[in-house]
Amino acid sequence: MDFPRLRLMRRLRDPLGWGISVLSTVLVLAALASIIGNILLRGLASFRLSVFWTVTHGVAGGLENAILGTLWLALWSTLLSAVPGVAAGLYCAWLAPPRWAGAIRFACEVLSGVPSIVIGYVGYTVLVLGFGWGFCTLAGAIALAAIQLPYITRATDAGLAQLGTDVRDGALAAGLTPGQTVLRVGLRAAAPAVLSGTLLAAAIAVGETAPLLFTAGWSPLVPDGSLLHHPVGYLTYVAWSYIEQPYPAAHALAYNAALLLLVLVLVLQVAARGLARRGLR
Repeated sequence: MDFPRLRLMRRLRDPLGWGISVLSTVLVLAALASIIGNILLRGLASFRLSVFWTVTHGVAGGLENAILGTLWLALWSTLLSAVPGVAAGLYCAWLAPPRWAGAIRFACEVLSGVPSIVIGYVGYTVLVLGFGWGFCTLAGAIALAAIQLPYITRATDAGLAQLGTDVRDGALAAGLTPGQTVLRVGLRAAAPAVLSGTLLAAAIAVGETAPLLFTAGWSPLVPDGSLLHHPVGYLTYVAWSYIEQPYPAAHALAYNAALLLLVLVLVLQVAARGLARRGLR
């Protein structure tokens, strides 16, 4: 064997690998900075406070209906996904046999990998057409909840896994039932991880467009609290649709919607990271 040649190849391979990694990171960060910078520059340049209390009129107006609709959808989707997601994570981490736990984790991986447009189409076929709900808040919230569910389940599972089995065994040895152990000990200790996972899932959901196009539709009206038979507005529709219009007012509204989405997602991400760090202390 030619050892000097192998040593030379190794010396060249390591810097080459590091160089490719650094270059890839720089390219990704540059693309991200370009997108965020473009949204900030154009969004702030055209931003006006009246978007908060003016509804959308055609390709102009404000974003009151879209802002309230986004928050309304996020609220209901989080409520619909949090309870089953936390319950599945608790069962998977502390109660389920290994075979069932593996099946639940595999199902979460599959569900998180399903394209959101497929979830939207299923929601359109089953909820909008099959159940006769029409475009409405509940159909959109269920579609978003399906997207959020695996993230909340995995966050709960991981949060309980960090506690280990000693905490569970100690609680059982103290006389608590399995249900009391999960609720009084496990859930309380894993609360920061559960909340951070829920906020991250909500941040992912508010940035979705495709499933809402098939389920929530679009409305220029402020949500009136109805869950069925009434379409609802949301920010991602404005950012996706209005940017293609040939009118400056529509472009300004699209960048305003993108700016508000960016701020909303950033707030949710910061809150989630803060809770995660609190749980690690």
